[in-house]
Amino acid sequence: MANPFVHIELQTGDVATAKEFYSKLFDWKLEDIPMPDGGGNYTMINVGEGTGGGMMTAPSPGVPPHWLAYIGVDDVAASTAKAKSLGAKVVQDVMEVGNHGWMSIIVDPTGAKFALWKGKTEGG
Repeated sequence: MANPFVHIELQTGDVATAKEFYSKLFDWKLEDIPMPDGGGNYTMINVGEGTGGGMMTAPSPGVPPHWLAYIGVDDVAASTAKAKSLGAKVVQDVMEVGNHGWMSIIVDPTGAKFALWKGKTEGG
């Protein structure tokens, strides 16, 4: 499948409560890893089969908790530019995420937010 959803991320002001709720509701396996910038932990969500994800403290105060879907692409910069040319708004331009990969965050012409992702390793 071309450009599948590869990661789903919860951004919230209360990660501890989210971890407790989702791990009990779905029996997800959660693993805290240090953020590349040293700004705390990122909680990886292992769902077994299917698309996994993560949880993190919302980077901007006052933003309501929300899930953000990441779509895999071959070239984040080219896909970000193409999205912009098609009427999308770039809210986070291409950035490197430690030694994991590259991402950007886009708002489509209807107002829906999503992220683009290219891992540095095969399948990531």
